[in-house]
Amino acid sequence: MKKIYITLFPILLLIASSCSKDFLKSYDRRITGGTWELYDINNFGVGSRYNARFTNGKFTFESSGDVTYVNDQGETFTGSWDIRNYWQGENRLQTLYISVINYQTQQMISEYFDDMQFTGTNRFKAFVNTGNRTYTFKFKR
Repeated sequence: MKKIYITLFPILLLIASSCSKDFLKSYDRRITGGTWELYDINNFGVGSRYNARFTNGKFTFESSGDVTYVNDQGETFTGSWDIRNYWQGENRLQTLYISVINYQTQQMISEYFDDMQFTGTNRFKAFVNTGNRTYTFKFKR
């Protein structure tokens, strides 16, 4: 019996060390490091239409709260981002706010996401709720 434990322990240690520990990190730490591409926007429900501020492009979130956004036309915007945690009943929500400006054209873009959820190490979704309609923004690293 002792031989089984001695054999299983190194195998379990190897498996545990190779698994990603990202789910243990705060959302602030998970979003930084690397570039995120907004690759899809879906909507579900009935009600008012909403014009998404960000429709495509790549985001680089810095741990300092700075963000760089490059749209499909190659225009670069810089600004800030913030994640806030709060409880709505028994549900924990993580809101994401992004505000950027292109200093050459003086165009400013900002978006408030009502909730965000990581669906893996390299993917997350952010949601905008407008009445009975929910818009899902999908990001990948």
